[in-house]
Amino acid sequence: MILLTGCSMRVRGVQAQGHDEMAMKLLFWELEQHLKSSSGASVVAIDNKIEQAMDLVKSHLMYAVREEVEVLKEQIKELIDRNSQLEQENTLLKTLASPEQMAQFQAQVQTGSPPAPSTSATPGPPSTAALAQPPSHIAGPSA
Repeated sequence: MILLTGCSMRVRGVQAQGHDEMAMKLLFWELEQHLKSSSGASVVAIDNKIEQAMDLVKSHLMYAVREEVEVLKEQIKELIDRNSQLEQENTLLKTLASPEQMAQFQAQVQTGSPPAPSTSATPGPPSTAALAQPPSHIAGPSA
């Protein structure tokens, strides 16, 4: 089952689903009536009703898929933007870090250990651990 997200999509999806459901019930009722009084001519009518029902299902599914594709395209666009922002931030942090800090960071990445707090009292660029946390006033949306 495909779930539609967003208020307007849900409303349109529910309205379309309600209309399609009613139309399907009507088609199946007519189909049932034809089956009860089956004859050579009614077989053609039954085939037509089945084809109509299949077309209705197909159009409903295509509508739902199109809506879902639009939602996914928007999510992909947001993720690409977020990735670009993080890459820029990463580049900036690398330029601000000292060679010692970068070496320490690379060692931590290789061993898988968490970053150690900086105990150095010497002035200089902030540690990579401090740089990795963006200030709260520029924090972007979380992914």
